[in-house]
Amino acid sequence: MATFTDLHHGAAPVLLPNAWDLGSALAFAEAGFAAVGTTSFGIAASSGRPDGGRSSKGATLALAAELCRLPVFITADIEDGYSDDPAEVAGFVAELDALGVAGINLEDSTDGHLVPPALAASKIAAVKRGTPAVFINARVDNLWFKEQATIDAVLLRARAYTDAGADGIFVPGLAAPDDIRRVTAGIGLPVNVLAHPTLTVAELGELGVRRVSSGSLPYRAALDAAVNIANCLRGGKAVPAATPYWDLQARLARFSDGAGG
Repeated sequence: MATFTDLHHGAAPVLLPNAWDLGSALAFAEAGFAAVGTTSFGIAASSGRPDGGRSSKGATLALAAELCRLPVFITADIEDGYSDDPAEVAGFVAELDALGVAGINLEDSTDGHLVPPALAASKIAAVKRGTPAVFINARVDNLWFKEQATIDAVLLRARAYTDAGADGIFVPGLAAPDDIRRVTAGIGLPVNVLAHPTLTVAELGELGVRRVSSGSLPYRAALDAAVNIANCLRGGKAVPAATPYWDLQARLARFSDGAGG
């Protein structure tokens, strides 16, 4: 595919794994994924902070600078843009664009609550004016935070963000097949959902979804795996296999030497 946008119009939905540090992004790139996103939850949690409090701004910028050296498209989860001022949000995205970031996720909530759609739309418009090539994945958080949690309300916000210049619509919490079908049919942009607990990526594609994100799932599963290994050692059980230390060391050395992924 020629561009990050093109990935959203292929035969199947683009599957986007979300990294929380350089090591996880390197692993996703080596596994053959064409694009890698960041996860604000994973980045914040890695620093011992809750998600959603605008705490991940500096770490996201620093990580993006590293990830853009990889031979894959990079998209950054920037919460609500880390500001209520559309110009400040646009300025931050311009910094990411200068690094080589191909896309962003921009939420219409702050600290776990929806913001007025006009505010979210004004941020989208400001970003699009300043960095028209950056793919804006506008996140609609009605279902995620259970506020105005109806499909009609989701569609109203999604259409406002479409008019403001968004390139895609992300609806976390969208899970029922009929609801997914209704949202994808009612929006003229690629629709992004989180990985589904029962539906495959292909089945989500049949419902009209064009992008599936892992979100913080890999980070959370990695923590579970780490605890499981410690419990196996404590309990005298066999531990699961893992990529050899020397393989990961060599991967990091190649990256450090400037060979990218």
